[in-house]
Amino acid sequence: MKKLKVIAAMSGGVDSAVAAARAVDAGYEVVGVHLALSSNPQKYRSGARGCCTIEDSHDARRAADVIGIPFYIWDMAEEFHKGVVENFLSEYQSGRTPNPCLRCNEKIKFEAVLDRAKALGFDGVVTGHYAITKDSAAGKTLHRAADIAKDQSYVLAVLRTDQIEGAIFPLGDTVKTDTRKEAKERGLFVANKPDSHDICFVPSGDNAGWLRDKLGSETGDIVDQDGKKLGEHKGAYTYTIGQRRGLALTVPDPTGEPRYVLKIEPKSNTVVVGTHEALAVSTIIATPPTWCGPAPQINADLSGYAQVRAHGEPLACEYKFDGKNLIANLETPVFGLATGQALVIYDGDRVVGSGTICETI
Repeated sequence: MKKLKVIAAMSGGVDSAVAAARAVDAGYEVVGVHLALSSNPQKYRSGARGCCTIEDSHDARRAADVIGIPFYIWDMAEEFHKGVVENFLSEYQSGRTPNPCLRCNEKIKFEAVLDRAKALGFDGVVTGHYAITKDSAAGKTLHRAADIAKDQSYVLAVLRTDQIEGAIFPLGDTVKTDTRKEAKERGLFVANKPDSHDICFVPSGDNAGWLRDKLGSETGDIVDQDGKKLGEHKGAYTYTIGQRRGLALTVPDPTGEPRYVLKIEPKSNTVVVGTHEALAVSTIIATPPTWCGPAPQINADLSGYAQVRAHGEPLACEYKFDGKNLIANLETPVFGLATGQALVIYDGDRVVGSGTICETI
C-alpha cells in the first residue's frame, strides 16, 4: 500500500508533539509544520499563555528534531488576520460574542492548511486535538474524545465532511495525563509545558480594553427592559450576554436583585439589563449549519444533545433542520447564552453538526 504523506501541525505544545510522534510510529511519512499567525509575533501572547508566539515556534522545531521529522514554518498571518481577527472585531461590532478558537480551526488549521497540504501532494493533516473520527458507510464521522475533560469535538464541529476525511487525531483515545507521560518518555521537553489558553492575539489578556483600542469608546445608555436609563457604558461591544459584574449602574434595583446583560443593541448603542430569570433560553436558532456527517432530513423531528460552550454540559433537546436553520428546543432552559457562539448537536458521542447562534427564544 502507498505510504501516506501527512502534515503534522505543531503548535509548540505537548499535544501536537505527541500526535506527530504517533503519526511517525503509525507509518506515515510526516512533515512538521508550525503556523506563523502574525507578521509581528511580539504583538501576540508570550510564554505559555498563547500558541502562536516565537517561543512556540522554537519549541515546535525542537520537538520535530527529537522526533526526527522535517520541519517548516508556514506564513498564515494574512489568512489569520482576515479569517479570525477581522471576524472577531466585526462580530463584536454587530453585538455578538464570537469564539475565535473555533473560527481558527475552521478557517486556518483545517481549511487553509488542508488546502495547502493537498496542493503539495499530502494526504491529510495530523493535529493534537482530542477528538475521534470513525469510518462509516457515509464516510468518516466526528466523535467525542475518550478524555471528556479535554474533549475538543465542540470546537471541531465547524469541519465539513471533506475536512474530516483529511483530519487525523492520534490523541482521541488518550487521557491528557498519559499524553504528558508519553512525551516525557519520548524525551520531548514540552512534556510539562502548560496548556495554552486565552485569546492569542490579545497580548494583555484584557479583551475589553483591546476592543476599545480597536473599535473606539463610544458611550451609550444602559437601560432596563422598559427602556429606562440605568447608567452608561463605554462601548457596547465590551459587554456580553449574562454579564453581571462591571455594569456600574447608577440606579439601584428596587428589589435588590442583581442585574445581568440581556441584550446588546449596536444600532442604538444600548445595553439592556434585567433579572437572571430573563436570561433563560429554551429555543436556539443557529445558521448556517455545517454537517459533520450525513445531513438530517429537512423538518424531521430528532432527539439529541445540544452543547453551547466548549466544555459545557450536553443539554437534552429536540432538534431539526428547516432547510436553512438548525433549531434546538431544550428540555431544560440554559441561562446567559450569547449570539455568535456555536450550537453543536450530538447524537450520543457523534457530532451531527453545528451552526452559529443567531437567535434565542
